[in-house]
Amino acid sequence: MKNNIKILVISLFFTGTVFAQNGQALIKKSINEQQSNLVEEFRTFLSIPNVAVNPKGLQDNANWIKNYMQSKGIEEVSLLTLPNSSMPPVVYGEVKVPGATETVIFYAHYDGQPVDSSKWFPGLHPFKPALYSGSYENGATVLPWLSAGNNYDVNARIYARGASDDKAGVMAIINAYAQLKALNIKPTVNIKFFFEGEEEAGSPNLEAFLELYKNKLASNIWVICDGPVHQSGKKQLVMGVRGDTHLELTVFGPKRPLHSGHYGNWVLNPAMELVRLLASMKNEKGEVTIKGFYDDVIALSTAEKQALANIPSVEDQLKKELGINATERTGALNDALQLPSLNINGIQSAGVGKYSANVIPTKAIASVDMRLVVGNDWQRQQQKVIDHIKAQGFFVTDKEPTDEERKLNAKICMVVQDKKSYNAQKTSLDNLYVRRISKAISLVDNEQPLLLPTLGGSLPLFVFEKVLKTSPVTVPIANHDNNQHAENENIKLKNFFEGIQVFSAIMTMEK
Repeated sequence: MKNNIKILVISLFFTGTVFAQNGQALIKKSINEQQSNLVEEFRTFLSIPNVAVNPKGLQDNANWIKNYMQSKGIEEVSLLTLPNSSMPPVVYGEVKVPGATETVIFYAHYDGQPVDSSKWFPGLHPFKPALYSGSYENGATVLPWLSAGNNYDVNARIYARGASDDKAGVMAIINAYAQLKALNIKPTVNIKFFFEGEEEAGSPNLEAFLELYKNKLASNIWVICDGPVHQSGKKQLVMGVRGDTHLELTVFGPKRPLHSGHYGNWVLNPAMELVRLLASMKNEKGEVTIKGFYDDVIALSTAEKQALANIPSVEDQLKKELGINATERTGALNDALQLPSLNINGIQSAGVGKYSANVIPTKAIASVDMRLVVGNDWQRQQQKVIDHIKAQGFFVTDKEPTDEERKLNAKICMVVQDKKSYNAQKTSLDNLYVRRISKAISLVDNEQPLLLPTLGGSLPLFVFEKVLKTSPVTVPIANHDNNQHAENENIKLKNFFEGIQVFSAIMTMEK
């Protein structure tokens, strides 16, 4: 009877539009008491392979999430797909809150980047989660998984594929609601859950999916959980993401490999021609020299410039952390991220190291990625690069050159265009929900989050505005040094636990 009275008092106190700081203290206490259970459930989730080449693994992840959501009291849960499609299912859930007049959709994705377990640190495996006392690179030691009722060092890290990108987001969102439900704290908004399974593949079916289910997905705003918090450790509220497009460039040389002694200084070396071409695309200041590359960039507003000015400097910290002395562009990191970029993902030609031989290779290949900002169009941006290649004297083709083309052209470049590209998206700082979500996040640690106009990474968020006419904002929770998309991916427990708190605060934000 006493427990029922206590729950009733809590419910009465926290029901309404005002969710006071002591409400967050209550949730923080509850999370601390459940640390071992939360970590064990997370560990189980991370053990399920989630790369695109393993469709069964993606289906297993979706099934696990569905069952987990139901176990946490989310009753309306389903797996949604596109008819006649191999698209991994979207795990969808819904909580209707009596009296709530607004709806927030929380998004994360459960698929992960490809893995090469041979590149992970000794003792680590992408799908065998391991717990370490801190950063492996800094000499952290392995820790045991704790039994129920014991607390972890919040600076410990879980190493596994998807630990930060983005299974932590899935778990944090679900458990944010679970905490509210367990404490009988009433959300102030209706809640929808949207967990995607092909984000790392560029979300090729997302637009068609949103179109098919747009009535079901009606909402006031989307809250996206992906990416890292600021390098200073401060929480961020991000208004937009950059778009993403890729080109693969192949420069051709002789039809067969040639002895470099017999033919060097006479036959054009395709590797040399490729690096000259790439070098022509940027100057020593890190500025892209391709004609018109920046012409369609929409200038930052006064409010956005002020928001960037309020972000603390981390450049010296990062130089030390990364072991570098110089940067491509001068100035602040986040200033550079507000511009489109051109990056070399990789170069391949003849062998190196023990495979090196005295040859002139037949071809040289480079993979180039471009990040886009609002105003850029990915097709226009690709064409600007192609036009630049032509201006450097190359014959451009989209397939292997014929003998006739080889005879007529001194320099040949095959360009393969990525058709799965997408444009940037940005929500205005004047958006009603930006202020409210920012205030909710500040309740977690009594500090306003940093407002970032555009995150460096990419997500196809433009389709939410295009199809659903709804603006998204991004709330990252992962530590900045999480090795996202690479070997030894990890999440700091502090970020995971605080992420649960952050989303519970948003679910109970004031009007």
